[in-house]
Amino acid sequence: MSVLIAIAIHALTASGVVLGLFALLAVERGQFTLSFVWLGAALIVDGIDGPLARWAGVKRTLPLIDGDTLDLVVDYLTYVLVPAFLIYRAALLPDALALVGVAAILLSSLYTFARTDMKTEDNFFRGFPALWNVVAYYLYALRPSPALGAVFVALLAVLTFVPIHVVHPLRVRRWQPWLGLLTAAWGLASLALLAPGLSPPLFQFVKVVSLVSATLLIALGLLRTALGPLPSQTS
Repeated sequence: MSVLIAIAIHALTASGVVLGLFALLAVERGQFTLSFVWLGAALIVDGIDGPLARWAGVKRTLPLIDGDTLDLVVDYLTYVLVPAFLIYRAALLPDALALVGVAAILLSSLYTFARTDMKTEDNFFRGFPALWNVVAYYLYALRPSPALGAVFVALLAVLTFVPIHVVHPLRVRRWQPWLGLLTAAWGLASLALLAPGLSPPLFQFVKVVSLVSATLLIALGLLRTALGPLPSQTS
């Protein structure tokens, strides 16, 4: 029974590839909002498969299948490749810089996924953790100028190699349960940005909630950079 559960959890992780394919096809058809729906579904899968795998002891039950590698393959598709393609197809960067920007996304993310010290012992990411699905979402939902979008992409690509920390909202123990509540507020407000028929005041409200909560999440990572780890918070 435990083997079947482990296989089912690996299959759940692998389903992210199919969700990524659906998102890619939606981008190709110009259905960018639908693409974000599929990417959001992939994000949910990525959020729950890890805790399920640890609960079920998947590494012990199926030691010949590396769930971490499987997860990284899926994540590169849904966090990097599809969002980069969306940024290009949706013309969110200046035409003259679009290919350069997309190349910077793809190449810098390879470093993120290849490094063996991607996360600290207390589960903070080192450098910008290739969250290009979130970047693409904000560029699409908030529609800054393409030039500003290019600056933002360039900055984040550089921050991939900078020794700052970024909070993992599901794995970091410090500041829980407030971190979980803040993450939920960010997720709900960000999701609402693409809801049809929002009145201008309501759109402005959810935009402020999304951006403020995102800023607070970033600030927590920078606070970790400044203070260092707490020994009691490592795992």
